[in-house]
Amino acid sequence: MAIKQLSETLINQIAAGEVIERPASAAKELIENALDAGATRIEIATAGGGKSLLRVTDNGSGMDAADLDLAIRRHCTSKLEDTLDDIRTLGFRGEALPSIGSVARLTITSRRHGDAQGSQVAVAGGRTEGVRPAPANPGTVVEVRDIFFATPARLKFLKTEKAEAGAITEVVKRMAIAFPKVRFVLSGPDRSTLEFAATGDDHLARMAQVLGAEFKDNAIEIDAMREDVGLTGFAGVPTFHRGNSAHQYSFVNGRPVQDKLILSAIRGAYAERMPSGRYPVAVLSITLDPALVDVNVHPAKSDVRFRDPGLVRGLIVGAIREALHREGDRAATTGTSGMMHAFRPGFSPQPSYRPQPGPIWSAATSPSRPLQQDFQMPAQNGVSAGFGGGFSERTQAGFDTLTMPTARAEVSISEPATATSDATAYRLGAARAQVHENYIVAQTQDGLVIVDQHAAHERLVFEAMRKALDDRRLPSQVLLIPEIIDLPEEDCDRLMVHAADLDRLGLSVERFGPGAVAVRETPAMLGEVDATAMIRDLADEIAEWNTAGGLRGKLEYVAATMACHGSVRSGRRMRAEEMNALLREMEATPGSGTCNHGRPTYIELKLSDIERLFGRS
Repeated sequence: MAIKQLSETLINQIAAGEVIERPASAAKELIENALDAGATRIEIATAGGGKSLLRVTDNGSGMDAADLDLAIRRHCTSKLEDTLDDIRTLGFRGEALPSIGSVARLTITSRRHGDAQGSQVAVAGGRTEGVRPAPANPGTVVEVRDIFFATPARLKFLKTEKAEAGAITEVVKRMAIAFPKVRFVLSGPDRSTLEFAATGDDHLARMAQVLGAEFKDNAIEIDAMREDVGLTGFAGVPTFHRGNSAHQYSFVNGRPVQDKLILSAIRGAYAERMPSGRYPVAVLSITLDPALVDVNVHPAKSDVRFRDPGLVRGLIVGAIREALHREGDRAATTGTSGMMHAFRPGFSPQPSYRPQPGPIWSAATSPSRPLQQDFQMPAQNGVSAGFGGGFSERTQAGFDTLTMPTARAEVSISEPATATSDATAYRLGAARAQVHENYIVAQTQDGLVIVDQHAAHERLVFEAMRKALDDRRLPSQVLLIPEIIDLPEEDCDRLMVHAADLDRLGLSVERFGPGAVAVRETPAMLGEVDATAMIRDLADEIAEWNTAGGLRGKLEYVAATMACHGSVRSGRRMRAEEMNALLREMEATPGSGTCNHGRPTYIELKLSDIERLFGRS
């Protein structure tokens, strides 16, 4: 078969298949063009979910007739010089407008600031009518009608008008977060008008516009730097979470991206603090030398490749964890809102959310007596908070015989605490009562706190066990016969690089010839374990991320399970000094705002909220 040159129209339609997947893709490209043109006001109008109409109007620099003639030709752009190593604009490929024009009816009307009149060009299914004079305001108006009319097969892959309209909304939200100085308006007969007023340099105010006012009250500022890679933004407290990852926004040098590495890093940063099936809310912006990131991975420009992915991932995980350690233990305001709602007449409670345990290698999760002796919380005020779960020697021995309380209508309250009023100055206040032998009620200077005693102590025990993982080599069990595992030679090399780190976790690995390793010891905490599967998983992780954190993650999962079994149980009556000791230990322990499964350990109710319940404010 003879080779022939494809027509320009067909070439553009092929390119459109990669660049313009749906109306939202066209909206993204047009908004990027407007932002690159310096627009401070962008209006987007849609009809039929963007299928029948998509119009983007901006007040940017505009184009003259010569620019319009080139703009609809492939690989014509004003944003790229002679190299791909210094890309500082959102667009640069010169493919968007000709791709749109090849599959839809495209009209561009533009006028430069200072010009007497504007110009207009139209393209329909790849056919150009030529540039002609036209009345226009300074800036540019791009109108896309009947998208994919020239390629009907593509229409079958589009979703409902509502779904396509929603996808355009998400594009606008991402752009709005990235550019708070720009006013965005999204309107049309297929939607309610959405407007994001410009907030100048107040990025958090713009985030609140997009993510809701609650995010502003539950966000922790992120500001970190590592080897000339900067990370800024805001991350929600662990108790402020959502049902999917759609509320995680990431930007690289101002470009909205949906990068798997960044999403994985966010997930890892919240490990052990987020319920299974729930996702944190975060807005992160990474800044680095353009030469250190490749944004030309895909025509849609939503994927990027970092020259040092391990550095970027470590920066994100470390910065978020440091921020959570600094102030992430506070209760989310959504807990207060939920409590206020529960007190309203007519409230019907829903079944509580129960997270499912995550996957783990076949491991023994029952705590053994030696481990109970190994992991002891530091004593406070003469009260021991050991792994066995008791707070004093008087109650430690009988802990295992405790049972859960049976359901009853009355409220069982312990004797009031005798703490002085000064104790209310603490962040979690002074314990005043124990309700239903499970919830501690504490008084603060400006409200009250309700603590789930089991969830709180579970976190304290787990953090003590986690600290033990850092302080010394973990106990290991020697295999009677070393297990020989065949691996590709490059995987063996990678494992040996991390052999010392693995040994501290109780996993002893040695080289056994050019294509195999020998496992001589495994972590005692894991009990019986499939060493072959574990080593192969570690080799895959090291190859992907250049880190062997998976083993530690599994060990921490076991520790979390053991901490749950070894904590103060629901239904146990506590003395006043025990309750106050628990509160003080929570204040001194990182991550105590959530239990090991991500549920909140306490809810705070301000005095103003209480007064509002009684109509006193």
